[in-house]
Amino acid sequence: MAQEKAKWQTTPAPLRGEIVRQIGDSLRKKKDALGSLLTLEMGKIKSEGLGEVQEYIDICDMAVGMSRTIDGKVFNSERPEHFMMEVWNPCGNVGVITAFNFPVAVSGWNTALALICGDQIVWKGAPSTSLVTVALGKIVVDVLAANGFNSVMTIVTGDVDVGSAIVNDPRVPLVSFTGSTAVGRGISEKVAKRFGRTILELGGNNAAIIMPDADVELAF
Repeated sequence: MAQEKAKWQTTPAPLRGEIVRQIGDSLRKKKDALGSLLTLEMGKIKSEGLGEVQEYIDICDMAVGMSRTIDGKVFNSERPEHFMMEVWNPCGNVGVITAFNFPVAVSGWNTALALICGDQIVWKGAPSTSLVTVALGKIVVDVLAANGFNSVMTIVTGDVDVGSAIVNDPRVPLVSFTGSTAVGRGISEKVAKRFGRTILELGGNNAAIIMPDADVELAF
C-alpha cells in the first residue's frame, strides 16, 4: 500500500489527469447502463439519472485541464542569490462519504479532483445506493488498474459504523461529507479533534409545496 501511495503521488499531475480523462471516457461508454441503474435504485427519472452521470464526465473534463495548471509561487528572499518556492503536496488519503440523492455526481466532484492532486480515496456511498456505489467504483477502479494502479481508490459500503471508522481514522487527514447539517456538525468536531480537515456540503430534507391544480399522483 505504501509503495502504491508513493508511486501515485510521484506520478506527474498531467499523467494523473490523463487517467482521469480515461475515467471520463469509460463513463461515456457506460452512461446509459449506469444512469439506468441509478434510476432503478435511487428513484430518479431516467433523464436525471443520465444527467448525473454526465456531471461526473464533465468534472473529469475539467480536472484534466486543472492537472496541467496546479502551480506554486516563487518568493523573494532577503538572502542574496536565494529564493523561496511554494510546492503543493498531496494530502494522502481522502475519505469521501456521499448521500443517497446524488450517488454518482458527488462522488465525481470529489474523486476527479483528488486524483489529479495525487491523493488516494476511500469512498463510502449511502447504504440505500450500494449497487450504484459498487458499479461506479468498478468503472473507476478498472481504469486505474489498466494504468498499473491497484490501491488508489477503495470502495466501501455499509452504514454509520463504516462512516464513523473513516471519520475517526487518523490516516484520513481529509474527510468530505455530504448529508444533513446535524451529522455534518458532529463529523466536523470529530475530525477537528484529531487536527484533520473537512469538506462539508450540508442541508436538510427539502420541502415540496403541492398546488391545488397539481397532479397529486405524479407529485408523490
